[in-house]
Amino acid sequence: MENLKITTFQGYLFWENIDKNLQNIALRLSSSVRTKTDLIILPEMFNTGFTMNVEHLAEPMNGKTMQWMEATAQKYNCVITGSLAIKDNDKYYNRLIWMRPDGSYECYDKRHLFALGKEHTIYSPGNKKLLVELNGWKICPMICYDLRFPVWIRNVEPQYDLLLIVANWPERRALHWRTLIPARAVENQAYVIGVNRVGHDGNEVYHSGDSTCIDPMGNVVYYKRDEEDVYTFTINAEELIKTRRALPFLKDMDSFHINE
Repeated sequence: MENLKITTFQGYLFWENIDKNLQNIALRLSSSVRTKTDLIILPEMFNTGFTMNVEHLAEPMNGKTMQWMEATAQKYNCVITGSLAIKDNDKYYNRLIWMRPDGSYECYDKRHLFALGKEHTIYSPGNKKLLVELNGWKICPMICYDLRFPVWIRNVEPQYDLLLIVANWPERRALHWRTLIPARAVENQAYVIGVNRVGHDGNEVYHSGDSTCIDPMGNVVYYKRDEEDVYTFTINAEELIKTRRALPFLKDMDSFHINE
């Protein structure tokens, strides 16, 4: 298990404009990623913003955004991840893609759909967690509203070392975001990284970003508010191992199974 170098993109998302978003992200990455990174994390629906306009914006699995992700992963020789609206077998999904530089990928469909925003009336929920491995790290990616559901996220066994949350989380509930992410880190003895967008969306909802990385003891590794930011930092394998060794809380957790 090696230290992991991670690049987060906290960006303004141009409302329902796929081409402009992909161009902007490419520009920001090219001007900021100067050294080798292992993983680039983009926000939820990074190519459109949090849209319900799926008839015009949802893409197939071989669409332009998937092709862009593959090319970007190859360019930086790293994994790139984020979610987008996908049409698959006549259903729509808010689907996170875990794209490797060799073009292979994994998917996670958002399980908890945001009823307050009518997401559940448009998109179909997922029912399977995604667990992936990178440089010896076990990683569990989730999407936005999933953060509020600790049973779904619980680090049973443990399953993961790093929890990722990609989001379009509004500023009006930023206190919840800033509270729940450290809670998930401490209770699951894992690093947690939350990557959010900034700016107003097409519904005039403001997003303050507050993208962050929290270590297993609840300490802040990275935090940024209100501004676009491409930032690369390293998470420490030895710190994770040391925390779990000194405080072996995970072995005392309740045993349970979620019916998926």
